[in-house]
Amino acid sequence: MSLRRDLEPIVEWIRPGARILDLGCGDGQLLKHLAGTRGVRGYGLEIDPLNVTRCIEAGVNVIQADLDEGLRDFGSASFDYVVMTQALQALQRPDEALSEILRVGRYGIVTFPNFGHWRVRLALARGRMPMTPALPARWYDTPNIHLCTVDDFEALCALRGWKIIDRRLLDQSHREGLGHRLAPNLFTEVAMYLLEAPRIKGFAT
Repeated sequence: MSLRRDLEPIVEWIRPGARILDLGCGDGQLLKHLAGTRGVRGYGLEIDPLNVTRCIEAGVNVIQADLDEGLRDFGSASFDYVVMTQALQALQRPDEALSEILRVGRYGIVTFPNFGHWRVRLALARGRMPMTPALPARWYDTPNIHLCTVDDFEALCALRGWKIIDRRLLDQSHREGLGHRLAPNLFTEVAMYLLEAPRIKGFAT
């Protein structure tokens, strides 16, 4: 199973042998890759029955669950990393989901499309809901209900005291460039964050 390009930066943040919970894990690509290359242990949560079947076929531990129902079945700091890729904007309460991620995991990794990108702004200026490479769905069939910008996300982190350890601000091909450093909220299409809850200072031995 080959790894999608948008998942590659996440691998660099994961320490070997870590315990991982992958929320909305899809077909299990990330977990399978990390198990094979970094010796991680963990579970995926996925609501789609077809993807659950694919995870099982790939040898990935998976639990069928709805992310909007929270992570109440998992104890605090029971994983080293909790990962959620391209699902934050589809949740009923993304702020509560992030709180749960940083309760259950020592570190949280989240990725989302940036609604502040210039293509989005141009479409809105023309009076239309945007369709971009990072936001390909039409307004009436999109799963996204709580889109945010890079600035919105970082303001929420500051408000809640969530420490941003690292971030990757990328274009549609998942590459970094000068524009992302000079005007991140304008040029970023896909945002990736490594977060730490304020009470966590490192990994337990």
